[in-house]
Amino acid sequence: MIKEIIKITNKNVDFLNLLENHLSIQLSLDGFSFCIYNKIQEEIGIFAVYEFQNCTSPYKHLELLEKLYRQVPMLRNKYDSVSVVHSNNLVSQVPNVFLDRKNLSKYLEHTVKVLEDDYITIDEIYNSDIVNVYIPFININNFLLDTYGSFIYKHSSTILIEKLLNFYKHKEDDFCFVNVASNNFEIVVLKKGKFILFNSFNFSTKEDFIYYILFIAEQLNLNPEEFNLVLLGDIEKDSELYTILFQYVRNISFYKPTNFPSELNHISAHSHFTLLNQL
Repeated sequence: MIKEIIKITNKNVDFLNLLENHLSIQLSLDGFSFCIYNKIQEEIGIFAVYEFQNCTSPYKHLELLEKLYRQVPMLRNKYDSVSVVHSNNLVSQVPNVFLDRKNLSKYLEHTVKVLEDDYITIDEIYNSDIVNVYIPFININNFLLDTYGSFIYKHSSTILIEKLLNFYKHKEDDFCFVNVASNNFEIVVLKKGKFILFNSFNFSTKEDFIYYILFIAEQLNLNPEEFNLVLLGDIEKDSELYTILFQYVRNISFYKPTNFPSELNHISAHSHFTLLNQL
């Protein structure tokens, strides 16, 4: 089942000249989101988020995506440029100096189940000395290739780490960034502008949520009274997740972008970080 969560349309944007428009897509097993950005007018034309309910496999994922493409004509257009991010937990960071490109599976096999026919690829995280090794949704990539021809794709954590490193590279404090989705979250830790850790966790209760964050803090010797916890994604100040965080962590804030699009003033400026930072 496909559920529309958000649909924002800017009637001021010209969709007739596709050479002026860039399409950004984010994929996850439980959802799909996209953003059309007009490069000439410098405005977002369409921003949409969909939830895929009862999606338990890559095959069901592709089935729901094909159905969505039949329902949304704008997705079937041929855009001048298309970028795609894959959001899953099939990823690991490797120092560039230790990377063996001929044997990528060894970096994943201790944390995820790697099948013999899995396609494994890498993203270079340009402002660091690490590389992301991950398994993309290759069946979705093939579908998008048939739809658009060429496009650029990355893992969502690549964009998250790159952008946060760029924004906070001159900060001397310790920062823990938590990017929340409906039933999982990503965590990035930076110390004095240097990348320390990325991880992702599934959770079903607020107790699970706070446990994983405090566990990471303990392992990295981060004092809950001192480090800066910055929230992104699907979390608000009136949520139970924020309430329990506030009980244990002193310095909590929401991520504040410097140029959040005015067309999206109906949603929180700290949300949809990896989709909007493809622009």
